Amino acid sequence: MAGKEPEIITDKNQMRKWSRAMRSQGKTIGLVPTMGYLHEGHISLIKEAHKHTNLIVVSIYVNPGQFSPTEDLSTYPSDFHGDIQKLMAVPGGVDAVFHPYNLYDYAKSKPTGVNNNSSNCENSGGGEPERKGVVSCVEERGLGHETWVRVERLEKGMCGNSRPVFFRGVATIVTKLFNIVEPDVAMFGKKDYQQWRIIQRMVRDLDFSIEVVGSDIVRDNDGLAMSSRNVHLSPEEREKALSINRSLSRAKSAAENGQINCRELRNSVVQAVNSAGGRIDYAEIVDQETLEAVEEIQSPVVFCIAAWFGKVRLIDNLEMNI
Repeated sequence: MAGKEPEIITDKNQMRKWSRAMRSQGKTIGLVPTMGYLHEGHISLIKEAHKHTNLIVVSIYVNPGQFSPTEDLSTYPSDFHGDIQKLMAVPGGVDAVFHPYNLYDYAKSKPTGVNNNSSNCENSGGGEPERKGVVSCVEERGLGHETWVRVERLEKGMCGNSRPVFFRGVATIVTKLFNIVEPDVAMFGKKDYQQWRIIQRMVRDLDFSIEVVGSDIVRDNDGLAMSSRNVHLSPEEREKALSINRSLSRAKSAAENGQINCRELRNSVVQAVNSAGGRIDYAEIVDQETLEAVEEIQSPVVFCIAAWFGKVRLIDNLEMNI
């Protein structure tokens, strides 16, 4: 049964006024940043946010700043009406949805021929991006935005290697959302483990008065980590993609049984995914805090992986608290 209907706010100044009015009443605000096309992973973040704050704001904004021109921005799935219905079905609901037009466009009027939440950036058909891309879709369109937030060490490696503009785009849009919504708590899923740690470090380093909460990965019944991109997998590709979580689970079991050599653990996962028809982007065992690669497991680590199945890039990870 549908619950309360959230207030939909599209103007950033109106969003800031709403938040300040609520805070003046002594309310605390939780922010769940999303790019829409909501699934149970997002819903779990909202449920967790209810444990921390009085009011919940969900942002729905496909951020062009984190996509390079060769990536899948124009094909990123969207269903705003469906998203609102899902939010209304959440126990306790959400109080506001921030759905801005374009947070990088400083023109007085909207550009013609550009859909909401899209930079109209062309892509190469959803295939693997070029490794040396140097611009984002925002820069390609020349919208006048030239200020970027970098978390310089943590953004290197793993997703930062194959997506060189991704984390500065994430850090920048999250900074903008924090400045607009002014939340007390912000929720991030641990599926994007490197992203979560980057946001935590950014908040610490820039003295945001915001608690960043990481929520555990939500998986479908077959074990595949939930992602808005899963919709692009064919049934055959989806079945093959299950090799990611299965091989990570086997590696964790091996580590718990005394196999602490990271090269051997990594090789076992790479071989399993390759045998299933996947193409490894990276597979790394890193320290949970520093994200630095380790040779042997002597302290809490996380095994992070990104792999291509068809034209879909999937990421997953498994924490190992040995």
